[in-house]
Amino acid sequence: MLALTIAAAEPDRTAFYIFGGLLAVWAVVLGLVGATQPAFPYGSRGARVVMLLSAVLVAAAMASAILTD
Repeated sequence: MLALTIAAAEPDRTAFYIFGGLLAVWAVVLGLVGATQPAFPYGSRGARVVMLLSAVLVAAAMASAILTD
């Protein structure tokens, strides 16, 4: 009975796992592409897109971690 009560009180951390996983996959892909393509991110526009996507993923992971705590 106590285990069910404790389990019901735990917040759902699915959003954090999803955004954290996406951030980790993004970091690995970014590292692989950056290591194999010397011209990456292909100009200032590409650099802005990479930075924006990275910032959005970090903010989403942080927000979901804070909100599900």
